[in-house]
Amino acid sequence: MSLITLAWSYLKARPLTTALNVLLLALGVSVITVLILFTNQLEEKVTANSKGVDLVVGAKGSPMQLILCSVFHVDFPTGNINLKEAERISRHPMVKKAIPLALGDSYMGFRIVGTRRDYATLYNAELAEGAWWDNHLEVTVGATAAQQLKLKVGSELVSAHGLTENGDEHEAHHYKVVGILKPSHTVLDQLLLTNVQSIWLAHDLAAGDTTGVIASTLVPGHPAGDSTREVTSLLIQYRNPLAVIQLPRFINGQSNLQAAAPAYETARLFSILGVGMDVLRAFAIVLILISGLSIFIVLYNSMKERRYDLAIMRSMGASRTKLFVAVILEGTWLTALGSLFGLMLGHGVLYAFTLAVTGSAATGVQAGVYYAAETWLLGGSLALGILCSLLPALEAYRTDIHEVLAGN
Repeated sequence: MSLITLAWSYLKARPLTTALNVLLLALGVSVITVLILFTNQLEEKVTANSKGVDLVVGAKGSPMQLILCSVFHVDFPTGNINLKEAERISRHPMVKKAIPLALGDSYMGFRIVGTRRDYATLYNAELAEGAWWDNHLEVTVGATAAQQLKLKVGSELVSAHGLTENGDEHEAHHYKVVGILKPSHTVLDQLLLTNVQSIWLAHDLAAGDTTGVIASTLVPGHPAGDSTREVTSLLIQYRNPLAVIQLPRFINGQSNLQAAAPAYETARLFSILGVGMDVLRAFAIVLILISGLSIFIVLYNSMKERRYDLAIMRSMGASRTKLFVAVILEGTWLTALGSLFGLMLGHGVLYAFTLAVTGSAATGVQAGVYYAAETWLLGGSLALGILCSLLPALEAYRTDIHEVLAGN
């Protein structure tokens, strides 16, 4: 019988104790696994969704709410801003590009965004089928939204006010799907894109006529300087590094608008979330340490119970080293089973979360992703098992054949 088989046989002889130790370790490992998957993917999504957006300009209110609404599309707008004032900001010498967003409506919980084609370009969006929106009340739909809503090119839909599925519908105006986007693994996958004038039309605001007048730089096809129309926010790209300091100060101090930097607000968001995650991580580490202590106690006590067996093995030719290795393998078996079960449990919990929690698709978190940190977690758990097995293994190594068999 090999040492590995022998160690496994000892574990099978105590099924309840073995199962409890494996479960205790698995719980700690699974909590840390969920944290690794969630935090890493959340950071990746935040980075991908805020790429190319240096500043968000909108109505006065909470800067965090402005960022969550305009960049990540998971909150309500702080209000609207006057188109004329927005155009003034877009012409500022330190502004390289300004992309307007007109928000407020949705379809079955998926947000409809009035904007320009530049917005899709930020995320390197590509068409899977159909075309980009061109005329009023045409929409190009993100991959996830199209899949979950079962929309195809040629489908028609009626928008509703707000982000809930039971909002007041704008039944007088029907949108037509003209294109479906390829998956970009960004917030774009959750959106229905159209032009700004379509949002106005849905609210019974007639689109402007640019015949004989200067067209708006923000809303093509609409007259410039129109103070009767509004957009929700502007996504700004800086022209030079000096704008990082001067442009937000100018907007916040010399206009009725507010400027919020995605980099700063997301860092603040992670610092808030980090407190709760640190508590969960500490709790998981305590579970793992308790599991390690339990493994030590079980192995140490079993050495006292198996002294006679070990002495018989020594008398039959087993060396001290083999007994030492057998106990180490026993602890390794326990931690390996607990760690692997914990990793699977962590991925399983996250998968259940994506299925059970409404709106989880908006986070973009997936259970099938594997990170290098999980390998380190597995290696650390195995090292803990070996460490907790050392003292019991030394007891086995020091087994005195004559003393045990003589009954002393």
